[in-house]
Amino acid sequence: MQDPFKVLVRIRYSDCDAQGVMFNARYGEYVDVAVTEFYRQVFGGYQAILDMGIDSQVVSLLIEWKSPCTFDDVVAISIDDITLGKTSYTIQLRFSDVETQREIASAKIVYVMVTANEYQKIDMPDDFRAALTQPQPCTVNLAGV
Repeated sequence: MQDPFKVLVRIRYSDCDAQGVMFNARYGEYVDVAVTEFYRQVFGGYQAILDMGIDSQVVSLLIEWKSPCTFDDVVAISIDDITLGKTSYTIQLRFSDVETQREIASAKIVYVMVTANEYQKIDMPDDFRAALTQPQPCTVNLAGV
């Protein structure tokens, strides 16, 4: 099996809640960080997508927690699967502890394609579709390890 695209992040003190674990809302932020880095790898950055006259909007985000992560943990956020529809695509991600490989959470985010300026729903362009289906084995290290 080919290595997935993944982003390494270090959990900051400010990410944690009063229980000492990463606050649930931070997971959505890290999903966005991982997808933004994926776009940078695939398209050359988010602006390149906008320059194509297209954009996408989040219509669903589901996060399922398996175990906690805490301050200073290094977490890998891997893109496990991308499912393409006519006007939408779904990215499935997995959060895991880099040191122990323990699964922390999974996320599924659904995007709908829209025009870049008017935000009108459109069919997914063929070149965008083709780019999303190309393997992207890469590790983006934002954790400093």
